[in-house]
Amino acid sequence: MERMSWALVWLSLAFNLVVAISVCDGQFPAMFVMGDSLVDNGNNNGLSSLAKSNYPPYGTDFQGGPTGRFTNGKTIIDLLGDLLGLPLLPAFTVTFTGQQDIWVGVNYASAAAGILDESGLNLGDRFSLRQQVENFKSTLNQLRNQMEQDRLNQYLAKSLVVINIGSNDYINNYLMPSIYSSSSTYTPEAFAEHLINDYDAQIMALYNLGLRKFLLAAIGPLGCIPNQLAKGFAPPGKCVSAVNDMVEIFNRRLKNLVDQLNHGNYTEAIFVYGNTYGAFNDILGNPATYGFKVVDKGCCGVGRNKGQITCLPFSIPCTNRDEYVFWDAYHPTQAFNKIIAQKAYSGPQSACYPINVKQMAQL
Repeated sequence: MERMSWALVWLSLAFNLVVAISVCDGQFPAMFVMGDSLVDNGNNNGLSSLAKSNYPPYGTDFQGGPTGRFTNGKTIIDLLGDLLGLPLLPAFTVTFTGQQDIWVGVNYASAAAGILDESGLNLGDRFSLRQQVENFKSTLNQLRNQMEQDRLNQYLAKSLVVINIGSNDYINNYLMPSIYSSSSTYTPEAFAEHLINDYDAQIMALYNLGLRKFLLAAIGPLGCIPNQLAKGFAPPGKCVSAVNDMVEIFNRRLKNLVDQLNHGNYTEAIFVYGNTYGAFNDILGNPATYGFKVVDKGCCGVGRNKGQITCLPFSIPCTNRDEYVFWDAYHPTQAFNKIIAQKAYSGPQSACYPINVKQMAQL
C-alpha cells in the first residue's frame, strides 16, 4: 500500500514538472485530436469496420509498419507533433492499460467518423465526433487520478485541441443518396448549417470540460480526390465542381463560427480555422512548386485513377511516393501531410486564421 502511495506521488510530481516546463518554454503540454481517417492512428483497428488500414502497404514508410494510419507514413498530426516537440500520441483505444503516456495527449480520431452520428454507418463501427468527446471524458477521469484539480485546469487550458472532421458527412452521407436521405431532406446550405450546429455543440462541450485552444480544420476539396474523379462526373484534368461547391459552403460557415467564438464570451480561449481547402487547392494548382508530379490518382488502389477503393492488403504501391499528392483513393501521402502540418504551424493568415499554431502556443 505504501509503495502504491509513493508511486502516485511520483506520478503527480512528474506530471507537474511536465506542465511547468511546457508553460515556461511556450509549448503545449499536450495535444488532443479528434477527427476521421485523415488523422486516425489506429482507433478502428479493433472495431467491426471496413474502414481499417492496419495492413501493408499502409505504413510502408512508417517506422514499425502498419498501425492504422491511412497513409504511407506519418499523418498531419504526427508531423505537427514533431514541430511542437511532442512524441507520437497514443490512440485512445490503447490507453486503458495504464502503460501509455497520456500526459502528452491522446488521439481519438476514427476512420469513417463524421460530425453526425449516422455518417459513415455504411462502413461499420466508428467513433462519431460526439462519441470522441465522450471518450475524452474517460481520459479526463484518468488524469484526475494523477493530479490536483488546479494543475489539471492549467494543463487543459494550455493544451492544444485539433479537430479534423466533416469529410464523411459528405462522401459517406450526403453524396450517397441510395443509402442516406440527407440530400433529399436538406439543401447544401441547410445541410452545412445542420453540420455546423452539431459541430458547435461538441466544441462547447470540450470548452466546458476545460479545453481552451482549438484548431478546427476545414474540409479539403473533396471533388478533387481520386474517389470522386473516378466517378466520371468531371472532364479530364478537372475536379467535380458541384462537390467542391458544397464543401465550400461548409468551410465558410466554419470560418464564420470561428469568428463568432473568438468574439464571444469564452474566457481565455482561442479558436483557429485551418484552411486545408485553400492549401490543398494551391498544391493541386502548383504541384511542381511543391515537388509533386501526380495529382489525380492514388499511389495505390483499384480502378480508374486507382480511385475506387483504398489499398488492398499487400498490394504494391508506387515507388515514387513523394511525387504523389494522394496515397490512395481518399487520403494524401506523407509528403503532402508534411506541407499541411508546416502551414498550420507557421503559415500566414491565409493558411491559419486568425493566428497559426506556433502563435497559439505563446498565448
